[in-house]
Amino acid sequence: MSVERGKRYWRENLTLMAILLAIWFAVSFGAGILFRDVLDQFSIGGAPLGFWFAQQGSIYVFVVLIFVYSALMHRMEQRMAKELDQG
Repeated sequence: MSVERGKRYWRENLTLMAILLAIWFAVSFGAGILFRDVLDQFSIGGAPLGFWFAQQGSIYVFVVLIFVYSALMHRMEQRMAKELDQG
Protein backbone atom coordinates (compact mmCIF):
# COMPACT_ATOMS: atom_id res chain seq x y z
CA MET A 1 0.00 0.00 0.00
CA SER A 2 1.34 3.40 -0.89
CA VAL A 3 1.94 6.05 1.72
CA GLU A 4 -0.74 8.25 0.14
CA ARG A 5 -3.35 5.46 0.34
CA GLY A 6 -2.41 4.79 3.95
CA LYS A 7 -2.82 8.46 4.86
CA ARG A 8 -6.15 8.63 3.06
CA TYR A 9 -7.33 5.48 4.86
CA TRP A 10 -6.53 6.93 8.29
CA ARG A 11 -7.95 10.34 7.39
CA GLU A 12 -11.27 8.73 6.39
CA ASN A 13 -11.20 6.48 9.46
CA LEU A 14 -10.59 9.37 11.85
CA THR A 15 -13.25 11.49 10.14
CA LEU A 16 -15.78 8.68 10.50
CA MET A 17 -14.87 8.18 14.17
CA ALA A 18 -15.16 11.93 14.84
CA ILE A 19 -18.62 12.07 13.26
CA LEU A 20 -19.88 9.04 15.16
CA LEU A 21 -18.45 10.26 18.47
CA ALA A 22 -20.03 13.68 17.88
CA ILE A 23 -23.40 11.95 17.37
CA TRP A 24 -22.92 9.97 20.58
CA PHE A 25 -21.91 13.12 22.47
CA ALA A 26 -24.95 14.99 21.14
CA VAL A 27 -27.27 12.20 22.24
CA SER A 28 -25.70 11.52 25.63
CA PHE A 29 -24.87 15.09 26.67
CA GLY A 30 -27.50 16.94 24.68
CA ALA A 31 -30.52 14.70 25.25
CA GLY A 32 -29.50 13.56 28.72
CA ILE A 33 -28.39 16.91 30.16
CA LEU A 34 -28.95 20.00 28.00
CA PHE A 35 -32.43 19.23 26.68
CA ARG A 36 -33.58 17.12 29.62
CA ASP A 37 -36.27 19.57 30.73
CA VAL A 38 -37.83 19.71 27.27
CA LEU A 39 -37.60 15.94 26.75
CA ASP A 40 -39.05 15.17 30.19
CA GLN A 41 -42.43 16.30 28.87
CA PHE A 42 -42.54 12.92 27.10
CA SER A 43 -42.02 9.48 28.57
CA ILE A 44 -40.89 5.99 27.56
CA GLY A 45 -42.12 3.11 29.68
CA GLY A 46 -43.17 5.49 32.46
CA ALA A 47 -39.76 7.18 32.68
CA PRO A 48 -39.23 10.78 31.57
CA LEU A 49 -37.54 10.84 28.15
CA GLY A 50 -34.58 12.97 29.30
CA PHE A 51 -33.90 10.57 32.16
CA TRP A 52 -34.28 7.60 29.80
CA PHE A 53 -31.67 9.04 27.41
CA ALA A 54 -29.28 9.70 30.29
CA GLN A 55 -29.65 6.18 31.69
CA GLN A 56 -30.28 3.92 28.68
CA GLY A 57 -30.76 5.81 25.44
CA SER A 58 -27.15 6.89 25.06
CA ILE A 59 -26.00 3.30 25.60
CA TYR A 60 -28.39 2.05 22.90
CA VAL A 61 -27.18 4.75 20.53
CA PHE A 62 -23.57 3.80 21.28
CA VAL A 63 -24.23 0.13 20.44
CA VAL A 64 -25.97 1.12 17.19
CA LEU A 65 -23.02 3.39 16.33
CA ILE A 66 -20.64 0.45 16.82
CA PHE A 67 -22.56 -1.51 14.18
CA VAL A 68 -22.69 1.53 11.88
CA TYR A 69 -18.93 2.01 12.28
CA SER A 70 -18.31 -1.65 11.52
CA ALA A 71 -20.47 -1.58 8.38
CA LEU A 72 -18.97 1.67 7.09
CA MET A 73 -15.41 0.51 7.77
CA HIS A 74 -16.10 -2.76 5.96
CA ARG A 75 -17.38 -0.79 2.96
CA MET A 76 -14.36 1.53 3.07
CA GLU A 77 -11.91 -1.38 3.30
CA GLN A 78 -13.61 -3.13 0.38
CA ARG A 79 -13.32 0.07 -1.67
CA MET A 80 -9.64 0.48 -0.73
CA ALA A 81 -8.91 -3.16 -1.61
CA LYS A 82 -10.62 -2.73 -4.97
CA GLU A 83 -8.55 0.37 -5.67
CA LEU A 84 -5.40 -1.49 -4.66
CA ASP A 85 -6.22 -4.34 -7.06
CA GLN A 86 -6.88 -1.90 -9.89
CA GLY A 87 -3.87 0.29 -9.25
